[in-house]
Amino acid sequence: MIRLEINADNPQVRYIEAAAEVLREGGLVIYPTDTVYGLGCDLFNKKAIERIYQLKGKKKQKRLSFICPDLKDIAKYAYVSNPAYKIMRHLLPGPYTFILEASRLVPKILLEKKKTIGIRVPDNVICQDLLAEFGNPVISTSASLPEQHYLNDPDEIADIFEHGVDLFLDNGFGGVIPSSIIDLSGEEPVVIREGKDFSRIFIGV
Repeated sequence: MIRLEINADNPQVRYIEAAAEVLREGGLVIYPTDTVYGLGCDLFNKKAIERIYQLKGKKKQKRLSFICPDLKDIAKYAYVSNPAYKIMRHLLPGPYTFILEASRLVPKILLEKKKTIGIRVPDNVICQDLLAEFGNPVISTSASLPEQHYLNDPDEIADIFEHGVDLFLDNGFGGVIPSSIIDLSGEEPVVIREGKDFSRIFIGV
């Protein structure tokens, strides 16, 4: 695994380019977000997604989420009602995962029997730069193993994923509180998980 120490405020362009190239080649990347460290790959690379399922020990019923650069991009991959749009516009970018009805652009491997998907727009410069350079959404699951706490120590992350991940964008110690999850696929919003900045949900909406 290649480990690159990246600057949070002014990410080195060559490091962002290197991570994007790994994604294009079907590799796995660990990257910082506005919550916990994320483990990701190209949304449209089935083999890479299979690698993440194997690495995480996840069954496909445990669906993976992905990150997009903005609310406009989300509309390509999910159906967003007017009430859902209002809530998302209020909270994004930020530490929230929204469950939405998936569009036909979402790969079937992520859907299984359910037709909903989790989508995030992190408030993180590194994520935004990576998405801009790569050009596709990126899978986003926590960089942790089954039955394991959220990892925030970069040395521990590097040791655990040394042989399973291709590149690690190391931004120092990360967070340990995951994103809040809100299901907007039905008529009424439903909070699935109370995570980071949960208290902001629906305030001012």
